[in-house]
Amino acid sequence: MTTTPARDPLPRAAGAFAIRPIEARDDAAVAAVIRAVMPEFGAVGDGFAINDPEVDWMHRAYSQPRSAYFVVERAGVVLGGGGVAPLAHGDSGTCELRKMYFLPEARGLGAGAAMIARCLEAARTLGFTRCYLETLCGMDAAIRLYERSGFVRLASPLGDTGHGGCNTFYLLDL
Repeated sequence: MTTTPARDPLPRAAGAFAIRPIEARDDAAVAAVIRAVMPEFGAVGDGFAINDPEVDWMHRAYSQPRSAYFVVERAGVVLGGGGVAPLAHGDSGTCELRKMYFLPEARGLGAGAAMIARCLEAARTLGFTRCYLETLCGMDAAIRLYERSGFVRLASPLGDTGHGGCNTFYLLDL
């Protein structure tokens, strides 16, 4: 796991949030966020991360080498998260931006841009040179965020994430 500061320094204004590395105590909250957000975008059934067993033990999953996961919290409540890990069946220089989801109350606060920045910083620290992600058409705000962050759309997927339900693919050179 990457070595990062425990918390980002943020103003204590209304709506302020903090991003920090996931802890074991966050597993249930992160699983609840993922399971609440994915159906909102029709991401249910086979081929989606909602059925991925790692959703229930994210801290352990992202304690693996070259992996990191962060949570967004406000007033001590986990409102979302995102992480990076090696791209399954990809080259050693490519990581995947994984399981980045936010509850509605975290949207529009800048949490998504801050989370991507934190994840990309971790990816660079972990030695990755490219970051890949998969998403769904219809997740328009997320797609705009990825494109503003420099991700470029690909015609087909990379690696083998096991999430065959995704239909939109992006890559960013770090």
